[in-house]
Amino acid sequence: QPAQTLVSSRALSSAEGGAAHTAMMNHALGSGATFGAGSSSNFADRELLDPANVMHAAADSRTLGTEDEAQNVMAFLKDGEVDLGTSIMAVVYDGGVVMGADSRTSTGVYIANRVTNKVTKIDDRIYVCRSGSAADTQAISDYARLSLDNHRLAYGQAPKVQTAANIFQQLCYQNKAQLTAGILVAGWDSTKGGQVYSIPVGGAMLERNFTIGGSGSSYIYGFCDSYYKPNMTREQCEEFVQRALCHAMARDGSSGGVVRLVTINEAGVERKMFPGNKLPFGPL
Repeated sequence: QPAQTLVSSRALSSAEGGAAHTAMMNHALGSGATFGAGSSSNFADRELLDPANVMHAAADSRTLGTEDEAQNVMAFLKDGEVDLGTSIMAVVYDGGVVMGADSRTSTGVYIANRVTNKVTKIDDRIYVCRSGSAADTQAISDYARLSLDNHRLAYGQAPKVQTAANIFQQLCYQNKAQLTAGILVAGWDSTKGGQVYSIPVGGAMLERNFTIGGSGSSYIYGFCDSYYKPNMTREQCEEFVQRALCHAMARDGSSGGVVRLVTINEAGVERKMFPGNKLPFGPL
């Protein structure tokens, strides 16, 4: 009997609580939207009452007549892997390199992460910019970092930038049928100073004075060809990278967020970040 009384009181309390919650939500949203038991007609209702299925119907307050209609409304959330539809860049100057990237990671047209760090440390003075599949580029970076750690232990000295680029090139080429990865390897070593290597999808390797990559790069080839000058200073290279990335982000829907800069030279590594609402340059 006590157990039955407890269950009954809990059921009554739950029912009263549900009724109060429904009344509160109806009052908050006004007379234009009404919550019913099990209703899934609008985003707020699903978020509060059925959070596990919050994205399974239309994200608006109108009632959908059929399941097909709900699927059509949400068709813009396409299935697909998490990718770095991106804008990345690296430039050599006398004494080091400047690297930069946006921070948007997307799944189809859905922005999965607004502040991704696409400039990844591989060694003390070797970094990479990643574009393509987020999973693929992260896995490749982990393998390359392990190989360079073993290289440092075996030879007792820091690896060269070209050594790191060769490792990435082999990983990308030997697995090109399974990977979607575009990599920019850049850094400084005592042998050749600042260096930049581009490894596009497919596994080729090209040493360049400056290089760009990702979906946003197609919008700024003309700008980069016009702006770049040989023997630019560090300050000029940083401004070049900032301006180019900002223009790419303004034109490319898959690029956005913040701008991250990494400057590498003999003295070490310096990172800078420019928030999306304080970017130094606007659209063209």
